[in-house]
Amino acid sequence: MLELTNGTLQRKGHAFYPAPLRFRNGTTSTFRSFSASFVFGILSDHVGLSAHGMAFVVAAGLNFSDALPSGYLGLLNVQSNGNASNRLVAVELDTMQNDEFGDINDNHVGIDVNSLSSVQSYYAGYYDDGSVNGDFRNLTLISGEAMQVLVEYDGEATQMNVTVAPLNVAKPTRPLVSARHDLSKVLTDVAYVGFSAATGGTLRSRHYVLGWSFGLNRPAPAIDISKLPRLPRVGSNDRSRALTIALPIATATFLLAGAAAIFVLVRRHRRYAELLEEWEVEFGPHRFSYKDLFRATEGFKSDHLLGIGGFGRVYKGVLPLSKSEIAVKRVSHDSKQGMKEFIAEVVSLGRLQHRNLVQLLGYCRRKGELLLVYDNMCNGSLDKYLHASDDRLLVLDWATRFRIIKGIASGLVYLHHEWEKVVIHRDIKASNVLLDNEMKGRLGDFGLARLYDHGAGADPQTTRVVGTLGYIAPELGRNGKASPGTDVFAFGVFMLRLRVGSGLSVMKEQTIRPCWLIGCFTTGKMGPFWTRWMLGSTATMVRMRPVWC
Repeated sequence: MLELTNGTLQRKGHAFYPAPLRFRNGTTSTFRSFSASFVFGILSDHVGLSAHGMAFVVAAGLNFSDALPSGYLGLLNVQSNGNASNRLVAVELDTMQNDEFGDINDNHVGIDVNSLSSVQSYYAGYYDDGSVNGDFRNLTLISGEAMQVLVEYDGEATQMNVTVAPLNVAKPTRPLVSARHDLSKVLTDVAYVGFSAATGGTLRSRHYVLGWSFGLNRPAPAIDISKLPRLPRVGSNDRSRALTIALPIATATFLLAGAAAIFVLVRRHRRYAELLEEWEVEFGPHRFSYKDLFRATEGFKSDHLLGIGGFGRVYKGVLPLSKSEIAVKRVSHDSKQGMKEFIAEVVSLGRLQHRNLVQLLGYCRRKGELLLVYDNMCNGSLDKYLHASDDRLLVLDWATRFRIIKGIASGLVYLHHEWEKVVIHRDIKASNVLLDNEMKGRLGDFGLARLYDHGAGADPQTTRVVGTLGYIAPELGRNGKASPGTDVFAFGVFMLRLRVGSGLSVMKEQTIRPCWLIGCFTTGKMGPFWTRWMLGSTATMVRMRPVWC
C-alpha cells in the first residue's frame, strides 16, 4: 500500500515507478498505447468535507520540487501551470473546487495535459451496466471507501478513456471521461508513471493507493481485489492506544494532585477560552483554535508584530504542526453587523483563490475579538517601499511597479466579475497591497469587504461611508453605496500614488478629486508627480489610467 500523504497540512506526496518506460516504438516511431489500473482511497478527519485530491501521472521527469500543494496537487505551480514544457499527462481525482482551474464541482474526475485546467472532466461516478438504461451512479471520492480506476490510451486513435467504479462492480462498458489528444506531442520518448497527491491548509486528509498495475501495448494486468490491504480507519488505532496508556496515568495524577490539576485546567481554559455557537458548526473547517494561533505567534509577542492598521494589529506566526508561515490579524468586530453574517462572509472570502489576492485561510473568535488568518507575505506591504528613504525605494523600478499594477488590476477583475459573487473591497490602497517573495503584488485586508449577487449594481445593505480619505469616490460620499466603480476609483488613486515617487510630498495631503486631477492633466501640471521611471510609451499609457479611473 502506498501512503502518498499522512494528514499533514500543506504537503505534497509522490510515488513513481523508479525506472522510465519507453512510450515510443523505436522502429516505427509510433506512440504506444498504454493501460493503467489502480485502487485508491482518500480519507478525511471530517466526514463529508472535501480536502484536496490526487492524480495518476505520466511525466517526462521526477523533479516536482517547485510544485505547490493544495489545488496544484503537487504537480505544478502558478508560473508553470499551462506550459507546454511541463510534458505531463494526469488523471485527477479532485475533491476541491478551484475556480481558477474551471473545476465543475468539488467531486470530479478530469484529464489534464500540462495544466490543471482539465481538457475534459465529469462528476465522479460510473454508468451501471446492471440497469436497463445504463444509469449513471454517483460516487463520492472522499467517502473513505476504496474505489477502482482504469486509464486506457489508444495510440492509434489518440484517445484516452477513464473509468471509475466501486470495488464490487465489474468494469463498466461506458467510460466516465473520454478525450482525444495526441500524447506523442506532449510526452517524451521515455517517461515515468506514478501518483501525486496534496493537502491544503485547513482540512487534514490522507491519500492511499492500495494496488496498481500498468501495461504498454497491452491491457494492465488484473488486480486481485481480495489480496489488497484495507484502508486504515483514521484515528481508530491511535485513539485506542492513547486511551490504554493515558487512562491509568490520568487517574493516578488526579488522585495525587486533584486540586492542583483542576486549578491548572481552569487557568488554561480561561486563557484559551473562545466563543463557539451552534450556528458556527457549518463553518468549522475554516475555524482555527485560539490555542494554535497563540502558540504560532508565541503569545502575540511584540517582536512578532508586522504592523498596525485601522482595524487591528497583524502578527507573524508559524503553525505548530504544518510549520506554515501565517499572518494573524486581531480585529475588534463592528457590532452593527451580525456576527453570524460576518463569519459567513469571512468563510466566503476564504474560498477566493487568485494569484494576486492574499489567501484568507480562516478565522478564530474569542471574547468579542475576531482573528483572521492569512498566508504571510515575506516582503510586507507596498507602502513601506513607497515611503522609504533608503535603498528599498530603488527596488521598485518601473518594471516592478507596472507588474504590481497589472497584478492588482487582475485581482479586481476576479473580485468584481469572475467570482460567483461580486466582492467590493472598499479599502484599496498601498498599505493593503502586500508583496510576495517575487515582489508581485497581492491585494489583502478584506476587513471592510462586502459581497452581493451579480446584477445588483451596488451593495444594497451598505449606507455608511468607509475607506481611507483620498481614496473614497465622490458618489460614495453622496449615497453611501459601494460598487465596483468605487473600487475602480480607489484603484486609480492607488496607481497615481504608485507612480508619484519623488513627488509624494506634493500630494501626500492632497485629497484626490476628479476635477482637480483632470485639471492638472489638461493644463500640463502633472510633471512634478511623474517619477524618473515614467518614460516610454507604456508609461505614457499608464499616466492616463488614474485619470480614466
